[in-house]
Amino acid sequence: MHELESWTEEKRSAYLYRVISDAESGTSRQILFLELARAADKQAELWAVEATKAGVTLPAAYRPDLRCHVVARLLRWFGPRRLRTALAAMKVRGMSIYAPAGFPSSSVGRIGQEAEEGRSYPVGHEMPVRLEDVGRRHRCAGGNGNLRAAVFGASDGLVSNASLILGVAGAISDGGAILLAGVAGLLAGAFSMAAGEYVSVRSQREMYEYQIGLERAELEEYPQEEAAELALIFQAKGLEATEARRLADRIIADPDQALDTLAREELGLNPAGLGSPWDAALFSFLSFAAGALVPLLPFFFAKGMAALFAAIALTGAALFGVGAAISLFTGRRALLGGLRMLAIGGAAGAATYFIGTLMQS
Repeated sequence: MHELESWTEEKRSAYLYRVISDAESGTSRQILFLELARAADKQAELWAVEATKAGVTLPAAYRPDLRCHVVARLLRWFGPRRLRTALAAMKVRGMSIYAPAGFPSSSVGRIGQEAEEGRSYPVGHEMPVRLEDVGRRHRCAGGNGNLRAAVFGASDGLVSNASLILGVAGAISDGGAILLAGVAGLLAGAFSMAAGEYVSVRSQREMYEYQIGLERAELEEYPQEEAAELALIFQAKGLEATEARRLADRIIADPDQALDTLAREELGLNPAGLGSPWDAALFSFLSFAAGALVPLLPFFFAKGMAALFAAIALTGAALFGVGAAISLFTGRRALLGGLRMLAIGGAAGAATYFIGTLMQS
């Protein structure tokens, strides 16, 4: 039944390519996806031959399933760019053309003989000079992922637990109850974040492993067809047809490089960006807990208004620091980032404290 599954996937891809082509009507991408649809139909024909050899009966015609109809409708409403992750999961190739940014400037659009002639390609669609350059922009992209997750995890823990503590403090003055609520908020939030991260990263990895397995099988059986599809994607990024095919053939000649490139350029997947789900869960737990601990600390050592004022002061300082740290990723000025985070966290805390006082009355 492997032949039937593969035939169905290729026919489904061809169907969705044509939907994407219609959505891209009037753009250069329209022709790319029409060509990819034809290539998928040819792949389906090859699988039909294999099915006949294996004695497997194929349907007289392909009928899209419910999932395919839903995705097609969403494509018509929102366009392929917003659905590229879902499309990649359905083995729709070429989604990398919707990814932001091009190759690094060190690889600006020269390749082979064209580099010596000084010819270049459009900015934003720069092509690698060497095989080693293919996919380099993806390998660099995840370098600060853990730092980014730590900053945003700490931010979530800080704001959510500070708001919880202030809300309870507005309703009651019992320091023990406030401490208990803060500890409960810390643990509940940290475990929730960890569970969410684990499921998210595990799902991404499972999708990648499934898709790359299919790509590996097709690369072994039909390398020339894979090269043709890869060449189409390179054409969409600015290369002329002959140059795109030359580069695709060179890449396909190296099975390991070919598999990595096909995953990135055809499926839009980034293997380097997928870490361990257990590491992601632990990192999220610790970063959230660290942020949530800040407004809670004074209640371990003091009671009453002294503890509350200390918690507000510590939380305000931490909010400003987290906002300044977030500016590293947003490109905004650290002072503005810190003040904005302080204002947002302060508003949330004030609102929950006010609601707590209302509950008291």
